[in-house]
Amino acid sequence: MAVIINTRFGEHKGRTRVWLEGRKLAHEGIEPGMKYRVHIDPSTRQAKVQIAPDLVDANGSISRRKVRGDEEQYLPVLDLAADVADKLRAILKGASEIRVAVRGCSMIISAQLACSDAQERVERVHRKMRNGEPLAVASFFHGGGVIDDGLHSGLARAGVSSFVQVAVELEQKYLESSLNNNGHLFNRDTVFFEGSIEHFNPRGVKAEIVCAGIPCTGASLSGRAKNKLAFAEDHDTAGALFYYVLNAVTAMNPAIVLIENVEPYAHTASMSVIRAVLRARGYALHERVLDGGEFGCLEARRRLCVVAMSEGLADTFSLDELVSIKQKEACIGDILDPIPDDSEMFRSYSYLADKEVRDKAAGKGFARQLITERDTSVGCLGKSYNKARSTEPFLVNKTNPDLSRLFTPQEHARLKGIPPRIIAGNSVTTAHEILGQSVCWPCFEAVGYAIGASIAQSVVSVPLAA
Repeated sequence: MAVIINTRFGEHKGRTRVWLEGRKLAHEGIEPGMKYRVHIDPSTRQAKVQIAPDLVDANGSISRRKVRGDEEQYLPVLDLAADVADKLRAILKGASEIRVAVRGCSMIISAQLACSDAQERVERVHRKMRNGEPLAVASFFHGGGVIDDGLHSGLARAGVSSFVQVAVELEQKYLESSLNNNGHLFNRDTVFFEGSIEHFNPRGVKAEIVCAGIPCTGASLSGRAKNKLAFAEDHDTAGALFYYVLNAVTAMNPAIVLIENVEPYAHTASMSVIRAVLRARGYALHERVLDGGEFGCLEARRRLCVVAMSEGLADTFSLDELVSIKQKEACIGDILDPIPDDSEMFRSYSYLADKEVRDKAAGKGFARQLITERDTSVGCLGKSYNKARSTEPFLVNKTNPDLSRLFTPQEHARLKGIPPRIIAGNSVTTAHEILGQSVCWPCFEAVGYAIGASIAQSVVSVPLAA
C-alpha cells in the first residue's frame, strides 16, 4: 500500500523543518528507532528517503511520540535534519508546499503539484525568451481573432514574439475569417479546432498564454433577461463553458491566463470559482473594467479584463497604469466612410420610431440612439447590429434628420479601434457579428504590452543559471 501526504515546510529556530508523524507512517512499517538516509537529486528536484533498522551514513533516526490516552503506545516521528531540509527547500526553489509519497520504508519528497507546475511554466517562459522563441498562445472562443490580434501587437511592442498555437472556435465563418485576415498570428505549428470547447482535448498541449473571451450570453443583463435566467450558470450552452477553460489551464499550465467578459461577469459564481482555482494554482490575479473611451475609442464599451500571472512573473505587472497607443478622434465624423446624404442606406425606420413611442408609454425606458457626426461617442454595437435593433446606434442624415442609417462594418471597426483588415472579405452580417461580440482593440493591445513588459523584466531579474 502507499500513503500520499501533502504538507508544508515549517520553521524551527530559523531553519527549515520537515515534520511527519502518525499512524500513516506506522502503517507502512516505519518504527521508532529506525535510521533514515536522504539522497537529494537536484536534476529531478526530489529527495529519496530510505528507512531501515541499520543504515550506514544515516542522516538521523526516527523518533517517537506517545499516543494520547495510551501511555504504552508510541507512534513514529520523522523530523528531518535541518541541514537536509534546508538543501531540499533550496532545490525546490522556494516551494512552500511539499508532497511526500510513502511506500513501505521508502519516501519520495517533491514539490506539491501546483508548486511544481508554477516553477515549470515560469522556467519555460524564461527559456523561450532567452532562446528567442515565440510564446505559444491558446485562444479559446477565438471568433475573428480580435483579442488575439491586439494581444499579439502589444506583446510585440514590448519585444515579446508570440503565435497562436491553438485556436478553438465553434463558428466556421469566424474561424475562416481569422485564417484569411490574421496570417501573422499563425505558423506551421498552429492547430485550428472548429467545434465546441467541450470537445477539445488539451492534454499534451503546452501554452505560455491562454486567452479566453468566455461567451457572455448568460452573464449580460440582456442575455439573462431574454433567457429568463436566475444565474449566468443556468444558460444551457454558455453556463458551464468556464469549466472547460479551467480544465485547459490545468492541462496546458500556461504562465498567463487572460479572460474577458461583460462587466456583470465579475459578480457571477463562475468568476468566483475561476478566482479560487487560479489562486490555488499559484497565479496572482489582476482585474479591471476596461472602458473603450479611456483607450482612444469612440464606442463606450466596457469589458471585464482578468489577467492571472504566475507569481514568478507578476512582480512588475499591473492593470492600473495601462497606456493606449491610439489617439481618439475628435468626433464621429472623423471615422465615417464617404457615403452621400442621398444614399439608399439612409431610411426612415418609422417602425422603430413607433416602437420607441410604445416602449415609453409602457414605461420600458427604451430609446433610440440617434448619432450625429458631431457626437464624440456612441453606445455599444452588438453582435446582431445588422438587424437594425431599436436601441443600438444609428447615424442621422445631415440634411434630413428623419432619415438615419446603420454604421458600415468598416465604421463599426473604427468605432472600436479595431483594424478594419480583420473583417476584410466578410459579408456585412458576418463582419458585424465578429465586431459586435468582440472588444475595443486598443484596450487589449495595452494589456498585451503590460504583460510583455512584465515578462521581459522578469527575465532580466533572474540570473542566467536559474
